Amino acid sequence: MKLAVITGFLGKTKDRFHEYNEALDLDAKFKLLASIPGYSGVEVVHPYEVPSAAELKTLLAKHRLSVAAINVNVKAEPEFRSGGLTSADPGVRAKAVRFLKEAKDYAAAVGADKVTCCPLGDGYEFSFQYDYAASWRHLVDAFAEAAAHRPEVTLFVEYKPSETRGRCFVDSAAKTVCLVRDAGSKGLGVTLDFGHSVYGGENPAEAAALVHGSGIPLYVHINDNDGKWDWDYFCGTKHYLEYVEFLWYLRRIGYDGWFTSDTSPTRWDVAGTFEANARLSSRIEKLLDRLDSKAIESRMGGPGYLETWKLLETEVFGLTD
Repeated sequence: MKLAVITGFLGKTKDRFHEYNEALDLDAKFKLLASIPGYSGVEVVHPYEVPSAAELKTLLAKHRLSVAAINVNVKAEPEFRSGGLTSADPGVRAKAVRFLKEAKDYAAAVGADKVTCCPLGDGYEFSFQYDYAASWRHLVDAFAEAAAHRPEVTLFVEYKPSETRGRCFVDSAAKTVCLVRDAGSKGLGVTLDFGHSVYGGENPAEAAALVHGSGIPLYVHINDNDGKWDWDYFCGTKHYLEYVEFLWYLRRIGYDGWFTSDTSPTRWDVAGTFEANARLSSRIEKLLDRLDSKAIESRMGGPGYLETWKLLETEVFGLTD
């Protein structure tokens, strides 16, 4: 597995009431990540976290790291509070699209092949608050325009049910596939965040199969939560079997991209939290090497699930008499 981390989680983080961990500059974050077994990639946030392209390349070389993706933020600017890509103001929409294009320019300059964007400011809270059809057209037009800029750098759209809006316009795998198709597909992909999928009521493995079956490129974020909110726990703490199935399906569809930890350490040791993601994922990969996948596949859709469950009891849960 190619493992990476969204570097914002390597330093100080905060919620509504508390701050956690120590503020670090990018050099210190990279140094910390390089000390954690299993990791070789970073996802850095544009434009707020990144230095010049030349400086970033120097830091990457210094710590022997690669860029998994450039994460473009289109929610933090004051103008984006009520939506950037879907704003009723054409000037605000143009600024949001410019952010996407500039992130792609930056990605090209540092040798990254993808940009990912989670349009969290684009959504609504109440009935009669937005023109849904107009908002959808704005989203489609914005992503189509950004995708046409430097098409060799794929723009991945990350969906999330809510935050910072009460309901995000791009809130499911199926709707993201629709968005990409409406925008013309070329140069666009889907970022599938395990936790977003879970608390959106999806099965992440099924979501991965859906995106793959649509022919749209896939990029993966890993974490976990309780299905009620996006807590960004480390992997397997709440949905272990679903995570095993997720990795099994990604293997089945031939996914060979990055697994980027979108995980927030908060009260737990930073290095230990990300090492737990790597350790569990690596052990599951070894488990999948041994798992009788042909036996599982042969029973799919038929009446033989009880035999599959027996296999899971012994091979996945390690339960024996």
